[in-house]
Amino acid sequence: MEMGKEIRRLRTDRGLTQEALASALHVTAQTVSKWECGTSFPDVQLLPEIAVFFGVSIDRLFAMTPEQELERLENHIAGSGLLAESETRRIEQQLRAIAEDPAHAGRALTILTGLFNHQAERYRECAVTVGREAVERSEGSGDAISELANAWNSYIPDWCCRNHHALIEWFEAYCRRNPNNRAALMWLIDNLIDDRRLTEAREWLQRLEGIDHTFRVPMYRFLIAAAAGKPDEADAILAELEQMQDQEWCWATMLGDFYTQRQEYDKAIEWYRKGQEMQPSPKFPDSAMSIAHICEIRGDKAGAIAAYREQLRLLREDWGIVSGEERDAVDRAIQKLQEE
Repeated sequence: MEMGKEIRRLRTDRGLTQEALASALHVTAQTVSKWECGTSFPDVQLLPEIAVFFGVSIDRLFAMTPEQELERLENHIAGSGLLAESETRRIEQQLRAIAEDPAHAGRALTILTGLFNHQAERYRECAVTVGREAVERSEGSGDAISELANAWNSYIPDWCCRNHHALIEWFEAYCRRNPNNRAALMWLIDNLIDDRRLTEAREWLQRLEGIDHTFRVPMYRFLIAAAAGKPDEADAILAELEQMQDQEWCWATMLGDFYTQRQEYDKAIEWYRKGQEMQPSPKFPDSAMSIAHICEIRGDKAGAIAAYREQLRLLREDWGIVSGEERDAVDRAIQKLQEE
């Protein structure tokens, strides 16, 4: 909070000395000086009088630092449903204004990207709702089914539509400029594997191996072997991964993902639970969500509801989330299962 700086801005904008402001508020000039230096704050009962004197709201006095404002905006976006266009534009303008300061540009633009992704996801949810009705009311027309599938991010069989060549091209250039950025290398390898460009994936994996000595390198070896249709090699690497020691918690959840994709659901749940146990607080609710989805696939409604309730517990106890879209989405999933 930068109340002192805001009082100073308001005072200097009015062309007042500290003595003049002190006289108007019936305090000493030394008191005003302490406010503006941040060594003390006005008494709560004095805030309305200060706001009236300057003709501003009390909220204006509680000016935030750029870091606090960015955190506020990020939390607001995450806890909201579909934002109105006017609010989206307002938040965008705030973030672009903060991004003019090079010290805060990276985070401000990251949150702005998150804002657009948030809105895109909410619009896709709207498209799914309307699309299902469109399929029913159009008697299952091909166009309606196609639009619904697109809204649900359905698998697309046409290579020309589903390949990641533009993303890969950008990340390749970025990784050449920033060869030690592990996150970028991993995203590049992920998409090369998804496009079955396995020779290139192996080449970039060699670069990752030079900077990473965790489970991630054998993880990609497993994925490449599986994509290349080499099940024996993939099984051997998976066994190696299971025996690794002293790894991060995401090592266990990754094994949960692998076993889910192999439809070995009991093992998957075991590894997801291990990953959740290994996590330090605050714990992410992803493992509980994955277990809920597995239970739904298996037709285990009671298990799914229990996993969703565990997700709610983590949101409440570890993250302090007791309302908002993230919690509401879980409540809707539970209600849907209870009504079936």
